[in-house]
Amino acid sequence: MSYMTQMEAARKGIFTKEMEIVLKEESISKKDLMEKMAQGKIVIPANKNHKSLSPKGIGEGLKTKINVNLGVSEDCCDQELELEKVMNSIKLGADAIMDLSTFGDTRGFRRKLADMSPAALGTVPMYDAVAKYGKNIASMTVEDLFKVVEEHCEDGMDFLTIHAGLNLTCVERLKKNNRLTKIVSRGGSILYEWMIKNNKENPFYEHYDRLLDICRKYDVTLSLGDGLRPGSLKDATDAPQIQELIILGELTKAAWEKDVQVMIEGPGHVPLNEIATNMQLEKKLCHGAPFYVLGPIVTDIAPGYDHITSAIGGAIAASNGADFLCYVTPAEHLRLPTAEDVKEGIIASKIAAHVGDISKGIKGSIDWDHAMSEARGTLNWQKMFDLCIDREKAIEYRRSVIESSKGEACTMCGDLCPIKRCNEIA
Repeated sequence: MSYMTQMEAARKGIFTKEMEIVLKEESISKKDLMEKMAQGKIVIPANKNHKSLSPKGIGEGLKTKINVNLGVSEDCCDQELELEKVMNSIKLGADAIMDLSTFGDTRGFRRKLADMSPAALGTVPMYDAVAKYGKNIASMTVEDLFKVVEEHCEDGMDFLTIHAGLNLTCVERLKKNNRLTKIVSRGGSILYEWMIKNNKENPFYEHYDRLLDICRKYDVTLSLGDGLRPGSLKDATDAPQIQELIILGELTKAAWEKDVQVMIEGPGHVPLNEIATNMQLEKKLCHGAPFYVLGPIVTDIAPGYDHITSAIGGAIAASNGADFLCYVTPAEHLRLPTAEDVKEGIIASKIAAHVGDISKGIKGSIDWDHAMSEARGTLNWQKMFDLCIDREKAIEYRRSVIESSKGEACTMCGDLCPIKRCNEIA
C-alpha cells in the first residue's frame, strides 16, 4: 500500500475504495472530495482493521451525519442488550456508534462491534483505562494510557476521542473562571484529576506525536475532545472553552503534518443565539476541520425532553456548519437510555441533520420533502408512509384513527379536509 491514511491518499491523488463508496452517497464531485480530504475539511473514519465497515464521509459539502452513544457500565452490564441497541441504531440510520463502555470485558465487546457493525465505530480510551486499571486515577502511568489507545486501534475503532487539548494552560484558565458546572466531560474530568493529583502535563498533549504515530499506523481519525465543553448555558462560550479550542486548532495542524485525519468535538449546552458563533469560531480556529457537536442543548430546564432541546440546537448548528451530530436521548441527565430512548434520540438527531442539510443547500436534501408534499397533496397514504423518517410510528398513528371508526380524519380538520375539498373541486 502506497499510503497510510485516507488523508495521505488524497494528497497523493490516490482514489481509495472508501472514497469511491462515499462518493456514491454524496452530491459532491470526485475532485472536490479529494481536495477537501487533502485539506482536512472532510474525513473518512476507516480503521484498517474494521473489516465490516461501510465508510461514511464527514465534513464540508457532505450530508450531516449522526452518532449514537452506547456501551456497558457497572450499572447496566448487559452486553447483549447493548448489542441489540447497536443493531437497532444501524437499522434506524445511525452513521456511527460510540462505545462508551466502562465495565466488564470491554475489549471483547469492542471486537464484537467491529465484526458486526457497518457503521463507523468510536471510543474514548480514557474511559476504558479506568475500567482496565481501576478507579485510582492518579496511579495510571503514561504507558498504561497509551497501551489502551493502541488496543482500541488494534480492535478496529475508526475514531478515538482524546482530550489532548486540556493542557495546564487550560487548567489555569478554568481556575480563574468560576463555572456553574465546572467540567462535565467524563474523559476531561478523569484527565483533569490525573493532572492535578500528579502535578503533570496532560500525557496526550505532552506526548502528542506518539499519539499521532499510533493513529497514522491504523488510519484512525482523531476526534479531539472538548474536555471543557459547557454543561450549562451560563458556562457557554466562556474563556476555558475557547482556550481549549485554540489549543485544539494547534493540535489539528500538527496532526495534518502527519496525514492524520481530525475532527473537533464541540458543545454542549449553548444558548440559541450563540450557536452560530460557536460554529464560526471552530471553523476559524481549527482551520475548517469537521465539527462534531453534542446537541447543542439550548435550554437547561427540560430533563426528559433533551432529545428535543438538542434537536433544536442541532438543526441550528448543522445549518451553520456543524458536520456531525451526537444524538441526545430523553434520558440525558437522568438515567441510562432504554431501547426506546435510543430510538427517540436517533430520530430527533436525524431530523436535525436533515433540517441542517436543507439550510446548507446540500444537493437533493429537499427533494425528500417535496416527495412527501406531493404524496400529501394526493392523499397517497402508502407513499407518505414510505417516505416517513419513522415509518412504523406513522402507520401506528394512522391505524389508530381508522380503528376508532371516526372516519378518515388526519388532523383537526376532520371532514373539512382542505386537500380533499380542493381535489374534488379540481
